[in-house]
Amino acid sequence: MHPLAETLLNEPVIAAVKTDESLTAALASPCSTVFLLASTLLTVDGLVRRIHEAGKLAVVHIDLVDGLSSREIAVDSLIALCSPDGIISTRPTLIRRARHRGLLTVQRAFILDSLSLTSLSGQLEQGKPDFVEILPGIMPRVIAEISARTQVPVIAGGLLRDKADVMAAMRAGAAAVSTSAPGLWDV
Repeated sequence: MHPLAETLLNEPVIAAVKTDESLTAALASPCSTVFLLASTLLTVDGLVRRIHEAGKLAVVHIDLVDGLSSREIAVDSLIALCSPDGIISTRPTLIRRARHRGLLTVQRAFILDSLSLTSLSGQLEQGKPDFVEILPGIMPRVIAEISARTQVPVIAGGLLRDKADVMAAMRAGAAAVSTSAPGLWDV
């Protein structure tokens, strides 16, 4: 497991941000990790720099950096642009490349039906991420099933609206939760 994984496991609420206003709030929050869910080639460096200056881990959703391709070279480009601590991606090839380049890796998976649940094992085997983030994160039964099936720690993300949602995800086996709800960043 990546050395920075301990930070996520020790402080399991992750601030997920899409706007400058939410980033400002996340930087003032007790969260030690920020998932950057929106940026461009022109803005990602400044955003990651702000996160680092606040003493927090910057994990960039590489699929959502406007201007980057979906090819492996995108990982190398992102490292050259802004030196993130890690990446999030739905693409196992990008996860694998980032892992080889020494980044913390989060494989994001949308669990929509039994087929997506079944295909998750193959994706995790291909990319070998440090974490798997499943969305939506309000499915305790599915979180428990995925946690039982894999050695990859689960992050529950998406649609977590209150403390009860966070606690249900954690009780079901999630190692952490990511949320864009500032009211949950100090849970």
